[in-house]
Amino acid sequence: MVAKTPRARTRTNPASGPKVNAGRTVFVSGNFNVLHPGHLRLLRFARECGDRLIVGVSSDRAAGTAAHVPEQLRLEGVQSNSWVDQAFLMTGSVADAIERLRPDIVVKGKEHEGRKNDEEAVLKTYGGQLLFSSGEVVYSSLDLLRREFDATTKIASPLPEDYLNRHCITRQTLTKLVHKFADLRVLIVGDLIIDEYIACDPLGMSQEDPTIVVTPIDSKLFVGGAGVVAAHAAGLGARVGLVTVTGDDPSHYFAKMALAESGVQATLLVDRNRPTTLKQRYRSKGKTLLRVSHLHQASISAELQAKVIAAVRRQAKNCNLLVFSDFNYGCLPRELVEALIEIGRKHGLIMVADSQSSSQVGDVSRFKGMDLLTPTEREARIAVRDHESGLVVLAERLRKQADARNILLKLGEEGVLIHSGKARQPNAVTDRVPALNTAPRDVAGAGDSMLIASALALASGADIWSATAIGTLAAAVQVSRVGNTPLRSAELLHELA
Repeated sequence: MVAKTPRARTRTNPASGPKVNAGRTVFVSGNFNVLHPGHLRLLRFARECGDRLIVGVSSDRAAGTAAHVPEQLRLEGVQSNSWVDQAFLMTGSVADAIERLRPDIVVKGKEHEGRKNDEEAVLKTYGGQLLFSSGEVVYSSLDLLRREFDATTKIASPLPEDYLNRHCITRQTLTKLVHKFADLRVLIVGDLIIDEYIACDPLGMSQEDPTIVVTPIDSKLFVGGAGVVAAHAAGLGARVGLVTVTGDDPSHYFAKMALAESGVQATLLVDRNRPTTLKQRYRSKGKTLLRVSHLHQASISAELQAKVIAAVRRQAKNCNLLVFSDFNYGCLPRELVEALIEIGRKHGLIMVADSQSSSQVGDVSRFKGMDLLTPTEREARIAVRDHESGLVVLAERLRKQADARNILLKLGEEGVLIHSGKARQPNAVTDRVPALNTAPRDVAGAGDSMLIASALALASGADIWSATAIGTLAAAVQVSRVGNTPLRSAELLHELA
């Protein structure tokens, strides 16, 4: 590996000095309240378009109400990025800055393509070029749950101080929130999954064809899906009810026993026409070789839907929080979701939802009026049918389409983008928290732990910023071990201490 030599960066106002003529100059402008992954992609794309990248950061006066962070902090954030050669505060319009700088290329987000762009008129006067950067990412054909295992079990990073300071959060505040979880009654509805980890000993390569040959030597079962969401909630101190559908098979009886041991009051409705969803992961030398899923994805019958509604109606009157844990395996068809949301509204419950689309396809936006949605970037793009816009535009489109209050856009190793707003608020506020565990042993269950920990915090009276801090910490703890082991409040309190 060749080490990259850091480039020197100038921190003066480029409009006040002579223009550098060496190579092609690229210009980007914006408010840059928080440098989230969408910004990083834009800056990297821009830097790769030329030899020198100059960034104009709108001053507090120029940005107006769009500036949520003081201008000097926003400028320093941009200057600290390795892709940026020079950054300055813009007190006037973008067109004025371009006219003074005369960059070879101006880069804007893909969402601006096809619209009126004032920069074009100035660029035409001297032959400059306007390019649009896509927010699209390349998705691996492998399921995200098949990531490599790593020997490290330690959480690498604490909660970032700048994020905590920005939202006036203290660790004492977060600790008090975790203690409040014990006062909550939670009801979870969704797809139950049993995860089986099968440890294998490698024997070699088949001589008849190029096939890897292994022999299973051990296996371990975990409750997953909506079941582990419920187990997490119970482990974090809440009183928990679960309503789900299983088959009439050994996995049903394992789930019944394991959920009872976790302190979950489970209503397991039996459908004899389907198996309990079972996901098997064949692993060797710390890596997943193959995953086999035993499932039935058709929607549950009208008779079972009526039983789910009756069970939820019976328990909702004593609850604070309703959680939809949807894996698109048939337990939550659209008409059932609409009926359950109506029950939640009638009882004034906090409602949150996650609809996973890793090896299957779903639509998280069908959960209308949620206090929180927690999709991955891929799931959000599928829901709004947008594979080009930047992350903030993507989150805002999903928020409006689903009539949601808060969006946590999960970005894997890039952390989480928080997008928060109210129905009558024209501009939502965006921030981000980086991934705290940069060497996860098993990413399976990271989203479930973030969903329930953030939801419990919201139900305990936290704002979205504190809730996300707790959710991010819970996810970091969860991926530090192999398998869907339920979280414990003591683990979060230990990290906060």
